[in-house]
Amino acid sequence: MRTQVAIVGAGPSGLLLGALLHKAGVDAVIIEQRSADYVLGRIRAGVLEQVTVDLLDEAGVGERMHAEGLPHDGFEISFGDRIHHIDLHALTGKRVMVYGQTEVTRDLMQARAAAGLRTFYESQGVSIHDFDGNKPCVRFTGTDGQPVEVQADFIAGCDGFHGVCRASVPADAITNFEKVYPFGWLGILADVPPVSHELIYASSEQGFALCSMRSKTRSRYYVQCSLADHADAWSDEAFWAELKRRLPAHVAANVTTGPSIEKSIAPLRSFVAEPMRFGRLFLAGDAAHIVPPTGAKGLNLAATDVGYLARGLAEFYRGSEAGIASYSERCLRRIWKAERFSWWFTTLMHKLPENGAFGARIQQAELDYLTRSEAAQRALAENYVGLPMED
Repeated sequence: MRTQVAIVGAGPSGLLLGALLHKAGVDAVIIEQRSADYVLGRIRAGVLEQVTVDLLDEAGVGERMHAEGLPHDGFEISFGDRIHHIDLHALTGKRVMVYGQTEVTRDLMQARAAAGLRTFYESQGVSIHDFDGNKPCVRFTGTDGQPVEVQADFIAGCDGFHGVCRASVPADAITNFEKVYPFGWLGILADVPPVSHELIYASSEQGFALCSMRSKTRSRYYVQCSLADHADAWSDEAFWAELKRRLPAHVAANVTTGPSIEKSIAPLRSFVAEPMRFGRLFLAGDAAHIVPPTGAKGLNLAATDVGYLARGLAEFYRGSEAGIASYSERCLRRIWKAERFSWWFTTLMHKLPENGAFGARIQQAELDYLTRSEAAQRALAENYVGLPMED
């Protein structure tokens, strides 16, 4: 089988890349090891930057997002019993969109199927070959048990942190940077109305909490927890009680509780792999970087990666290699700024026992300064709504 771009991974980054390439007239095949239902079942991010919204519109899949998504002009930060509004729109002129990753993935899947584009789910034994030469290929076993080889001009590794693409790069050709945080997030999804029409980030003596949502009737809540915790050890009642302990009293009193429809613990890490191009292999999204979810940057960074890559590949087929030559450098410049912001916001909002009493007072002072300084809030807002894609 022959194509111009072989995309490994059918998560939102791989699907968005496929959609953008299709709009640019570039042929692409997507190979995914999991089933379509499994990919859709992943519970992930829900806050989209304007840049991501624009890329989804460019790909032609933004209609339902604009109809059902929730535009947010700001969010709340609480500490102690204080709560402060960060007015993103007033500070930056921009807003964010709350629209779940599952819905983004569904829209992209449906658009790809409607266009009759080739996608291989449940592909076994995926491997990539010869990306350091001019004839890269992807090999796998199809659902009928027969071997398949996809020959391509380029391979896009959109297969996540544990995928085969980054693992196939020689160890001496790649440098990994990583920070593992000593806590995780216990999260639940519940069909209850959100406690607020905007997100609430809470710092408390008991630890961090986040009040988020997927729609006007479905809420997503998180509490900071130990990495030794297990989700099944937490009853719904215990979770709701702990969440309320970490919120200002007047907010906690308005929390609507109900049975969880999903409950899980996510460890937090910061990770970057450099570079992101190896001959004719490009890494994108979680295959190249991970951020703690505090800053809502994971899906958004993946989207801008493939935005850069789609433009670079389209330029290549029009006769210029400038876009693919600068792909890694341009992505990493934006990625490290998002990594810095996500690290800063995480350390600002979470309980960090290793910092001791002095560190706790510094944290309180920084929160107090943030809520009283328009300049500090503008810096937070500028990063939260998303830095622009640089030319």
